[in-house]
Order: sequence, then structure tokens, then C-alpha cells
Amino acid sequence: MLSPSPLSLLCALLLCFPLAILFTITCPIAVPATAGGGGSTSRLNNDTPESPPPPRPPISKDDESLLRVAARVNPRPTSPRKLAFMFLTTTPLWLSPLWEVYFNGTNKSLYNIYVHADPSFEYDPPFSGVFSGRCILSKPSLRYSPTLISAARRLLAHALLQDSGNYMFALLSPSCVPIHSFDFTYKTLVRSQKSFIEILQNEPGTYDRWAARGQDAMLPVVRLEDFRIGSQFWVLTRKHARLVVDDESIWDKFNQPCTREDTCYPEENYFPTLLHMRDPRGCVPATLTHVDWSVSNDGHPREYTPFEVGPELISKLRSDRPRYGDGGSNGSDWSVRERRDRHHPFLFARKFSRESIDRLLRLANDDILKD
Repeated sequence: MLSPSPLSLLCALLLCFPLAILFTITCPIAVPATAGGGGSTSRLNNDTPESPPPPRPPISKDDESLLRVAARVNPRPTSPRKLAFMFLTTTPLWLSPLWEVYFNGTNKSLYNIYVHADPSFEYDPPFSGVFSGRCILSKPSLRYSPTLISAARRLLAHALLQDSGNYMFALLSPSCVPIHSFDFTYKTLVRSQKSFIEILQNEPGTYDRWAARGQDAMLPVVRLEDFRIGSQFWVLTRKHARLVVDDESIWDKFNQPCTREDTCYPEENYFPTLLHMRDPRGCVPATLTHVDWSVSNDGHPREYTPFEVGPELISKLRSDRPRYGDGGSNGSDWSVRERRDRHHPFLFARKFSRESIDRLLRLANDDILKD
């Protein structure tokens, strides 16, 4: 048998190099609280049992290679089915003590946590408790740019690669809180065979958003009649997570700089447009993350202050009805009757201010996590 020449070995190495590089990802870690220390950080550390960090996924600096490998994972999840909680943040997770209570006592084989933390920001306090060691290799993410789409796709890719049991993938912001127990959320999601993503048609400003990169920049791939608007925060099935990381043609259109910043919200358009064009029947066209747009400030929805946080607010958030889009049209089988007679429960809500954490913790056991 002929031995390989040095030249052939070098060529093979260069071809495999992008997928062969493994990185060790380290979140900023909280220093254990000293005696006499107070505040949310010490409470978090005292209440959380020590546990080893989860297995880290293979990571490539090259997003294209990462997404390509993630798109080839087994489409069927292993048992037990798990929820992937994916936090996209540029700030410390001020509300993490509530999430600690949420996950406390929960079977760790039923969920995974992933954090995309923009490396250009400082995180003080750093990530700790259930968020310790959960950062993926992250890159800067800015409003009015496709970098927020890239961050979400990166989170999906890591979650697909890290655990074959991940079945539903929830994208969350640092201002999101749960409004039901983990058991309620888990049962609601793992029983579904559809993604939950807001898909709205003919919204005010649709044309301006579609033309934000130039009048014909989206053509011929994304026509105006195919363009959709929706919440940035969604829950996708494993099937749709693979579809997102595998997409190239629609992503290429959205991965262009906008010529008008005031109409550029690609993270609110890419995901609903992609799923509307590729698999509308596989979606419930609504988000399960409650948000109040009746009060808006610089493109941000209402933010709840400590004085507003009480049992009545949690009850209202739970009882509100999601807004359904694309019902009974454009290939969707979400019929008018279903939209009239049924509604899905909100599982999360935003935006809550960092100062509201103490009020939220007081409500945790008796109101937020009691079903």
C-alpha cells in the first residue's frame, strides 16, 4: 500500500481545519459571595447547589461551517425530549435569581440553557448559578443590523449540536421572565408538533421594511407578498431549528446592510418570513412571549417597573390572548374557527426592569410558578 505524501496530508488537513478547531467557552464567572455580602448575587449562590457545567458543544469560528454541521444533525430528538432555553443578551442577566427559582428542583435531564453574550460588553455581575458556563462562542450583536439574526442562528446551531435531545428551542431576552412553572411550560411545548412564531401580514410599514436595503434588494428570492413581520422571540421545533441553520438563500437577502435605519428590524422579519415561505403549516402563527406595545419608547415596548409588579399583573399576562397571524391563508392550516375558539397560554413575558427582581421573587412561589 502506498503511503500518503506530505503534500496530500497537508491538503487534507487544510480542508478539515475549519471543522477541527475546538474552543473552550467560558462565561464570566461570579466570585462566591463573602460573609456579610448581600443582594441578589449572594442569594443566588446560596440557593443553588453546585453542579458541573454541561458538556460543551463543538465550536467553529467559521459560522458557515458551524451552521452546515448543525443542519445535518438527526431530525428526530432522542429521549427524553428537552427544552433549550436560549438567552440573547448584551447585559448581565439581572433577572437570573427568578430563573434560578424556576429551574430549582427541576429534572436537569429535561432542559438545557445557552447564552449568547456580546463579547464587546462587560458583565457585572457575571453569569453564575444555572447560567455559569453556559455561554456559546458569541460575536457582537447590534440593533438595525443582521447581527441579531446571526446570534439567534448561532444559538440554534450550538443547541442542535450540544444535545440530541433538544426538541423545542425558545429564544429569550434578558428582560424575559417565566409566568408559569417549568412543568406547565414543559408539558405545553413537548406536546406540540408546531413552532410558535408570530407571522403577521400587511402590517403598517411592511413595504418600508421590505425595501430597507434598497427597492429591489430582496428580489427575486423574497417578494413583497412573501414578506412577514413578527416578534423577535419565538419557540421553534427541532425541524424548524434545522431549517433555520440550513437556510442560505433567504439569509443572503437579509444579510445586507440597510440603507434606512429607521425601518431596519431584520430580526423581526427574517424568521417569520423564512418559516412562512418554507413551512407555514408547521407553525402556530403566534408568539408565547407576552409584550405590551401600547406604550412604546424608541422602538422598545413597555417596561414594567417594581411598582407595577404584583399578582394582578401576572394574572393579566396569563389571561391575555395571543395575536394570531396568517390564519387560514397562505398555506396555513390555522383556521378561523381555531383562532376564535382556542388560544395558547403565554409562557413568558417581557420587558421587566432590573429593579423589579425583588418584587418578582416575592411573587415567585405563590403567583408566577403556581399553576
